[in-house]
Amino acid sequence: MKNLKIGDKAPAINSVDQNNQNITLEQFKGSKVVLYFYPKDMTPGCTVQSCNLRDNYEKLLEKGYVVLGCSVDSPARHIKFIDKYDLPFPLISDEEKKVVVDYGVWALKKFMGREYMGINRTTYLIDEHGVIEDIINKVDTKKHTAQILK
Repeated sequence: MKNLKIGDKAPAINSVDQNNQNITLEQFKGSKVVLYFYPKDMTPGCTVQSCNLRDNYEKLLEKGYVVLGCSVDSPARHIKFIDKYDLPFPLISDEEKKVVVDYGVWALKKFMGREYMGINRTTYLIDEHGVIEDIINKVDTKKHTAQILK
């Protein structure tokens, strides 16, 4: 498990989005990136978080941010999520779990007494040069945009 810190170069991303199109971090060089990792499409917390970013998307764009979501869901599931909630930003499909491992968010989790591997909800703010500016580990799904723009 990687332990990324503010000031580290953000790990490269080479995956696919909801449309099975190749997506890399390199494509967004020159823009600030909000890269948010969330456990699963269509679940309550993930929906609230994604809709908070959707509802404040214009504010994020005005501040120069590109928004990218990432989970281990399939592109087909991402399309359903985007269509159902009218999400205006791409979702990275990381079915091979390469991105989530590279960013250190794939971890052992506990829920109702059982242990399993899953995504720790985490957001990375990456500057125009691909350097990590901030890491939000304690994501408030209802006020996530405010945490980003603080």
